Amino acid sequence: MTDIKKSRILIIATNGFEQAELELPRDKLREAGAQVDVASPDGKEIRGWNEKDWGQTVPVDLKIGDAKMDEYDALVIPGGVINPDKLRIDENAMTLVKSFLASGKVVAAVCHGPWLLVQADALRGRQATSYKSIRKDLENAGAKWVDREVVTDNGIITSRNPGDLRAFSAKIIDEIQEGRHQRRHAAE
Repeated sequence: MTDIKKSRILIIATNGFEQAELELPRDKLREAGAQVDVASPDGKEIRGWNEKDWGQTVPVDLKIGDAKMDEYDALVIPGGVINPDKLRIDENAMTLVKSFLASGKVVAAVCHGPWLLVQADALRGRQATSYKSIRKDLENAGAKWVDREVVTDNGIITSRNPGDLRAFSAKIIDEIQEGRHQRRHAAE
């Protein structure tokens, strides 16, 4: 069991993340007392996508390649179309995602963020949700897609869109406080 006030959470993103999907969970987790770091591929500030156009920049704390899973209690993956599409082909990002998944630590992805979980082959046999346009991607990866604001399967948290962010953020806090999960490998 981990006290949220003693937890450390990593958010990975690049240019084109959905503005609210990074900022709202980051801010809610910080309000709860967690230390939250944002990592990008080059360690430089990143610019969000705000529904229909480019949004604001967000400061970044470190490079994804320099982030160490052992230093964090959870990983959060914001959506937007651009962000996860770039990250799922980034070797450092995928190595980090896979290490979090293997560790049993909390992994949370919203909107198009579950694309990284598909790429990691982490959804086979699990319940998950996502933005509706990638439902078939999740199903083809072996997930049982569920249309709910937040779905949790053994410490893997998924949500559909910005309207789900309050429930998504609250579930991250709950799962961190629950502690590590013994996960079966996706192929089992």
